[in-house]
Amino acid sequence: QVQLVESGGGLVQPGGSLRLSCAISGSIFRGNAMAWYRQAPGKKRELVAHITSGNVPIYADSVKGRFTISRDNAKNAMYLQMNSLKPEDTAVYYCNAGDGGSDYYSPVHWGQGTQVTVSS
Repeated sequence: QVQLVESGGGLVQPGGSLRLSCAISGSIFRGNAMAWYRQAPGKKRELVAHITSGNVPIYADSVKGRFTISRDNAKNAMYLQMNSLKPEDTAVYYCNAGDGGSDYYSPVHWGQGTQVTVSS
């Protein structure tokens, strides 16, 4: 059974940092590209960053230079280090396993999401 479980969300002040984690069932991890999406209230779900099976990270322009996506194949885990957080980063963040290369990503399996709130 495919399972992705996010953790690490919470409330942080503007300019602060958070690290999200995603624990993944092994059968879907090593050969898959992985991604983080987010959805703010009243907005469409958007791709924040994805990382290929070859460990190449790709970022949305809105988070480039502030967020870092990484994966640890030995631990079946993926991470999103978020620095210099802004109020507009407030959203539910979702882990995803799918298909992707350096210029595309197709989502397949979703986690349940973790809330990130950036507010003073």
